[in-house]
Amino acid sequence: MSNQAVDVEILGKITRVNCPPGQEDSLIQAAKELDDRLKEMAERTKVTNEVKLLTIAALNICYELQSKIKENQQTTDHLATRMEQLSISLDSVIHQVEQEKS
Repeated sequence: MSNQAVDVEILGKITRVNCPPGQEDSLIQAAKELDDRLKEMAERTKVTNEVKLLTIAALNICYELQSKIKENQQTTDHLATRMEQLSISLDSVIHQVEQEKS
């Protein structure tokens, strides 16, 4: 399957982006979210330089992504630890039941 060209608008400029089939709505929504972030940031910071705005937005998005990755890793580690504890408890109970039968 070939990619489809999709036009998105960011900071009032149209950019054509290749997109896998079926992902057009997600791409358009992502572009809208980026555009909203950039506009909000421009209002809040009074920065008008588009390159600077895009750089700051990219850094913010990367930071958010790193935070989510770290949070997911902590959750995964916690679940792995809890599963190990449950496995040890089950093994102990099984061993105790087997001893009571003998």
